[in-house]
Amino acid sequence: MYHRFEENKYPSTNIRVKDFKEHLEMIKKSKIKFINPANFEEELKNNKKERKILITIDDGYQSFYDNAWPILKEAKIPFILFISTREVGKKGYMSWKDIREIEKFKFVEIGNHSHTHEYLIDFTDEEIKNDLQKSISIFEKQLGKNSIFFSYPFGEYSTNLKNIVINLGFKYAFGQHSGVIDHTKNYYEMPRFPINEKYGEVKRFNTILKTLPFPFKSIKPENRYINDNNNPPKVSIEFYDNLENLKNINCFSNEEDKWRNSQISFDGKYKLYINLEGKFITERGRINCSLRESNGFYRWLGIQYVVKEK
Repeated sequence: MYHRFEENKYPSTNIRVKDFKEHLEMIKKSKIKFINPANFEEELKNNKKERKILITIDDGYQSFYDNAWPILKEAKIPFILFISTREVGKKGYMSWKDIREIEKFKFVEIGNHSHTHEYLIDFTDEEIKNDLQKSISIFEKQLGKNSIFFSYPFGEYSTNLKNIVINLGFKYAFGQHSGVIDHTKNYYEMPRFPINEKYGEVKRFNTILKTLPFPFKSIKPENRYINDNNNPPKVSIEFYDNLENLKNINCFSNEEDKWRNSQISFDGKYKLYINLEGKFITERGRINCSLRESNGFYRWLGIQYVVKEK
């Protein structure tokens, strides 16, 4: 997941174009297949051992159109561009004319990123519905249809928000918790690796390209929106029974705003408990688990909880 391109005063959401070009070359050299969003479900269900990548860009900044679109266009590399409809045409953002221009190409999908791009997770259900229905209406007016793809603003979702996205007809929804998609993942909790100047360095990007899916049956608590009463959450992950060497898993978490090696325990061979030592005190609580494979690759699983404001 990318945002800005060559807007160097925003390092937390920016990537330098030379690094972006290097990323694309690294993907090609690794013989990872770029997949067209139009074939997303087919690619998800078939050839499950084939390594594939889907590029997504959030927000529709003008710097994407100026600096990244020409590169992707020339190479015909497919991607999803997620648009928040309220921002279209404002300073620093693409116009509908620009969006319609790139939407004509068969390897491009314009995805829905809400209307306001506010913290929807804090909205009432009615406010969420109104926001998303407005974005859908604008999509239909400007592009003739809404997308089946949705990207949660800030990658934040709750059970209520997720259910509203489902009921409004979206087929897939993406967060910003790191991880690798496979056929076991919930279609409305799709992980992505966020890329920026810090996390887009070549060495780190090479590590990302060596990650594999971490199939799991369930993660508890299912609701990723927590409050004082259930912070820290009692996190458990139930894995499938075909994973080897699961006992070698490592997990890290940022409770009390300090990244640390998480305390873990097992119930049987395939149910893992992550015993957090303190509360999540920042807006987002994160847990990342990895398992090194014998071939030098890593299985990777990211979880994000959002802490309700008091």
